[in-house]
Amino acid sequence: MAQQTALADPSAEGTAKPDAAVVRDALGVGVAVGLSGFAFGVTSAGSGLGLLQTCALSLLVFTGASQFALVGALAAGGGPFTAAAGAFFLGVRNAFYGLRLSQLLAVPRALRPFAAQWVIDETTAVTLAQPTRRAARIGFTVTGLSLYLLWNLTTLLGALGAKAIGDTDAWGLDAAGPAVFLALLAPMLKTRTERAVAGLAVLLGLGLLPVLPAGVPVLVAALAAPLALFAEGRRLGRARRGAPDGTEEDR
Repeated sequence: MAQQTALADPSAEGTAKPDAAVVRDALGVGVAVGLSGFAFGVTSAGSGLGLLQTCALSLLVFTGASQFALVGALAAGGGPFTAAAGAFFLGVRNAFYGLRLSQLLAVPRALRPFAAQWVIDETTAVTLAQPTRRAARIGFTVTGLSLYLLWNLTTLLGALGAKAIGDTDAWGLDAAGPAVFLALLAPMLKTRTERAVAGLAVLLGLGLLPVLPAGVPVLVAALAAPLALFAEGRRLGRARRGAPDGTEEDR
């Protein structure tokens, strides 16, 4: 996701992007993704969670993939601890986003706990796409605020309307969250290693669904990253030993 050239000099103004353009792009992401909160509200209510529990997940957790993983595991009959563990491991990626964004945004210490709540896939993508620190701060703020408000509003509406909609599986709304996540993830897979990690994770997750309890395949799929990195390290090691001038092959 991170762009190597973006914000190399966050204070530079020579490549400044108009504030209106940043706001427009940020609102586009916030509105487009925020509407999928309706699907989460319906899915959560359909999995047996109450209205307050559903809304609390969006207010406090606020990371769509983890929320869908949690309610999906519960709906499939998984235990609460297994479901929570799967959601937790999916949410760990946000901590790594925070490490990167803290350098780019330079948020005052007093505001960091509040800004941390908005460190998710969408805000990270919009922030890293900006050429200056000012644009990055605007993009992060507008994306985070619009998405947080709309996601929670549509979660409430979805939970309230769940009974009227009926079977969420029949409508396919349970697939909305994963579809949004994949749409954001796909353009970020630029190297062979990243594509290998994603492909192996899919194979592990889907292949183990019939044989493991709900929520556990997500945990096992996390092994895709170290396995792919180990294989890539072995490949590069052989390439170094075989190259006459000691140069490495491109990834």
